[in-house]
Amino acid sequence: MNSLRNKVALITGSARGLGKAIAERYAAMGADIIINYSRDSTSAEEVLSNIKAMGVRAIVIQADVSKVADLERLFETAKSEFGRIDIVVANAGIELVETPVADFTEEQFDRLFAINTKGAYFTMQQAARNISDNGRIIYIASSTTAFPVSGMAVYGGSKITPRYMVDVLSKEIGHRGVTVNTIIPFAVDHSGIFAEPESFPELRKQLLDSCPMGRLADVEDVANVAEFFASDLSSFVNGQHLLVNGGATN
Repeated sequence: MNSLRNKVALITGSARGLGKAIAERYAAMGADIIINYSRDSTSAEEVLSNIKAMGVRAIVIQADVSKVADLERLFETAKSEFGRIDIVVANAGIELVETPVADFTEEQFDRLFAINTKGAYFTMQQAARNISDNGRIIYIASSTTAFPVSGMAVYGGSKITPRYMVDVLSKEIGHRGVTVNTIIPFAVDHSGIFAEPESFPELRKQLLDSCPMGRLADVEDVANVAEFFASDLSSFVNGQHLLVNGGATN
């Protein structure tokens, strides 16, 4: 098993879903963890308890990734507590589905781009400023950035822009041994909009029909790739965008 002992990992939006799974995977590998949440303090404290039970250090920091001052405080507090940051996962985000181009509102557009785009950009900026040499920066995108889906113009648009920043940042700080990569997950079961089995049945069927493996992704599928990108195994993998979608075509 890969080891992350003596590493410090910061994962935005890690109170639940993919962020929780990644944080707990890194903790199981021996990393100390900075858990970040925006509103759900109860879930964040549950993740904290889970991670501390693994015998590593962990803290919870509330910060809204759409606010640069909050992100600056998040990274400053993390470095003050642990002395270093080795892995940053820009995971925090929100979804908007089944909303045709003719129907989305300015409020919806502004909210998604504030969290998904601005939040990811400034998270990666703070990572570039604060991460240790030979560190890892990982952006969690969406398969809608590779295969457009009706009703997801705003969501997919908000998630695709940070992929360009991954390309640029990988070139700017690669000389430090830092890798910057993207994970592009398929729709994830038991997470996000599919947290409940009965949610969005038509969209679920559409996605299942497009996947030759006949299922949605699981949080562990994404955590597996997050493990690879955080480990020494990916030390020469930089500026890449890896689809985790079971061969789905949309």
